Amino acid sequence: MYGKSEDREDYQRTPRPLAAMARDLPDGHVIPEHSHRRAQLIYGSAGAITVTTPEGTWVAPPQRAVWIPSGVMHSMRTSGEVPMRTLYIEPGARANLPASCTVITVTPLLRELLLAATRLPIEYNPRDREGRIMELLLDEFEPLAVEPLQLPLPREDVLLRVCRRVIDQPELVWTTAEAAKYAHMSERTFARHFVTEVGCTFGRWRQQARLLAAIEMLARGEPIARVSVQLSYDSPSAFSAMFRRCLGTPPSQYFGSCQREAVS
Repeated sequence: MYGKSEDREDYQRTPRPLAAMARDLPDGHVIPEHSHRRAQLIYGSAGAITVTTPEGTWVAPPQRAVWIPSGVMHSMRTSGEVPMRTLYIEPGARANLPASCTVITVTPLLRELLLAATRLPIEYNPRDREGRIMELLLDEFEPLAVEPLQLPLPREDVLLRVCRRVIDQPELVWTTAEAAKYAHMSERTFARHFVTEVGCTFGRWRQQARLLAAIEMLARGEPIARVSVQLSYDSPSAFSAMFRRCLGTPPSQYFGSCQREAVS
């Protein structure tokens, strides 16, 4: 787009500390696991982007972006059509860049800077307006407190198999006892190991997995009634109550509020 390469490798070799690429991706597009020499910031102005690493899964609707440090293996998939705008940042370009994956808030100013950066040449002029845009973008980039849109994953193989099963089949409403039985462990041992590995109880983790699955479904335009059925909620109102309790906005308004935040 904008007369620039869509090959991510072309953005790793530039002498500039920052490079920005634009790609419009269809619903369900998958980018297999890979890594970059540079850190990456992935942003979509519509739909939702899901990034998965060995440590966990992060979901970013339009007012959020996912930060991936250099060298971290990750894969990505889209929910809904996603105009993706991504930055590749030289390690050490700023001292305060995050050392681990995270979801960050995209402020209106950061959004406009991201969009402007993708229109600049890869080897922009660092001494004129182009360089000032990129410097301001780096200055503006600062992780802010965000709602819980990430899902940590355990490293222990047995627990990871349980988590992968729940992620692949979010309609499963397993109790801790049922998850322990699947893992061939006692409930007490499973619960203890799960908290140690993940940092929360299995029940809380499972609710978070269903929440992220719901965001992906809503990003694809699926109606609330269908989402509630697919995630095994008793009713659309029960699903809506959970969603609002976790994110502060009912699902009927969530992506509308995302879009308003992104363009305000």
